[in-house]
Amino acid sequence: MKQNIVKNKSFVFAVEIVSLYKNLTTNKKEFVMSKQLLRSGTSIGANIREAEFAQSKADFIHKLSIALKEANETDYWLDLLFAANYLSKNEFDSYKLKSQEMLRLLISIVKSSKNNC
Repeated sequence: MKQNIVKNKSFVFAVEIVSLYKNLTTNKKEFVMSKQLLRSGTSIGANIREAEFAQSKADFIHKLSIALKEANETDYWLDLLFAANYLSKNEFDSYKLKSQEMLRLLISIVKSSKNNC
C-alpha cells in the first residue's frame, strides 16, 4: 500500500502543535492565541483524513482546500506568537519551516487536483 506523505506529515505536525500548545499554556501562561493555534494546527490533518473518503472529486478538493486554509491560519498564529515574544527564534524557525512545508504540499495537491478535473 502506498504511503500517504501528506497524511503522515500532517499527523506528526499536529502532535508537534499539541506539544507547543502544552508548553505555551504551562510555561508561558498564554491561553488565547495558543488555543487558536491548537485548533487550526490539528484541523489540517483532520481535514486531510476526511478527504481520504471524499464522496467525489469535488468533495476531495473541498476538504483539502479547507486543510489548506487551516494550514494558512496556523502559519498566521505562529507569526503572531513569535511577534508577541511567546516563541524563541529557534522555536519559530522550526515550526515555521514545517508549517510552510504543509502549505506547499497542500497547494500542490489542490492545484493538481483542480487541473485533473
